Amino acid sequence: MAFENLSEKLQNVFKNLRSKGRLTEEDVKAALKEVKMALLEADVNFKVVKQFIKTVQERAIGQDVMNGLNPGQMVIKIVNEEMIALMGSETTEIALKPGSEVTVIMMAGLQGAGKTTTTAKIAGKLKQKGKKPLLAACDVYRPAAIDQLKINGEKQGVEVFSMGDKQNPVDIAKGAVEHAKKNGYNVVIIDTAGRLHIDEDMMAELAAIKEQVEVHQTILVVDSMTGQDAVNVANLFQEKIGIDGVVLTKLDGDTRGGAALSIRAVTGRPILYIGMGEKLSDLEQFYPDRMASRILGMGDVLTMIEKAQEAIDEDEARKLEQKMKKAEFDFEDYLSSMGQMKKMGGLTSIMGMMPGLSGMKMPEIDEAQAEKGMKRTESIIYSMTPEERRNPSLLNPSRKKRIADGAGVDIAEVNRLVKQFEQARKMMKQIPGMMGGKRGKKGRFNLPF
Repeated sequence: MAFENLSEKLQNVFKNLRSKGRLTEEDVKAALKEVKMALLEADVNFKVVKQFIKTVQERAIGQDVMNGLNPGQMVIKIVNEEMIALMGSETTEIALKPGSEVTVIMMAGLQGAGKTTTTAKIAGKLKQKGKKPLLAACDVYRPAAIDQLKINGEKQGVEVFSMGDKQNPVDIAKGAVEHAKKNGYNVVIIDTAGRLHIDEDMMAELAAIKEQVEVHQTILVVDSMTGQDAVNVANLFQEKIGIDGVVLTKLDGDTRGGAALSIRAVTGRPILYIGMGEKLSDLEQFYPDRMASRILGMGDVLTMIEKAQEAIDEDEARKLEQKMKKAEFDFEDYLSSMGQMKKMGGLTSIMGMMPGLSGMKMPEIDEAQAEKGMKRTESIIYSMTPEERRNPSLLNPSRKKRIADGAGVDIAEVNRLVKQFEQARKMMKQIPGMMGGKRGKKGRFNLPF
């Protein structure tokens, strides 16, 4: 995740604070100096960092904190609270018109930020919430932009309104709104053209769409990997055309992530969503408190629970739990669990949300290697007959040889998988309480292993 370096440095600072029984004013100032350097290295806006440190210091160097029972913990609590405030405190949703009234959303951003993909991702999110969205293809300049939107729209089960690449984007936007009103759509999401950099033509086109079409929400998509430039871009868009919210993309990448901590303070506009991958499902609602938890190494259990609830069918989870308790877990269930883990974003994504692990550097986990390993495992399991998958005790040496040949792997890999599988099955039987889920809106859930 983007905040690995920042998270690691902050956790070291806090570890030192916690180790001290009493804190002096000098201790707090020295710790905050390290926090300041860590934030600046993460590409957080300098003015934002300066104000943040000032606020934390004023709160931390007080009688209640310095003379408290656990002053180090109190300082960490203050940093957490101020970080949440910095990112907006409250979670902000896209403001939608009630019922069948049409909400028009205009997407804006530079080329390469992932605007077209994000447009389809948002359409999918709104469809899940019971809305009927229509995508409007208004990027008539970039080759294949319209096709890209149509492909992604089809994957999301959302219609795309297009008039080709020879029409004026303003006319396309107007036509999309008319089409929506006549055909029962209640959200129109306009995918506008991006540029390699901000120029007057782009801004004039966006302004023209807003003049001719009643746009209710203008959402800017920015690439978090560009760091401080992302904040500058957001500020310019806010000044030139006005924006209502921001989507930060590529926050799963190897980037310093300072944009997430700066955009709200600089532009006054909230972050609505964060893009955590290339897949159309890799878009998360932005929760300031959860993001602060991730950055400070406290994990993000709530998001992990929500991902599990989305990925795992409740009835399947109950059946799987019972089978594991009775050691009846088979290779069909193993495949199902791997699929559930993929839906949750993979091993790295899950570990990044776990308290004590989020923000830690884990070089031994290579996502590409893990993905490759999962595919090899799937290949081995799919080379088994349905009967062998359901009854692993049938796997004698000759059957294993046939499975290895079918999967194109050495028989040693098949033996290793079977051994790991048997160990996992024994462990699940010994720890029945592990698979009991946390109750949420959809009931229990099981974490895939």
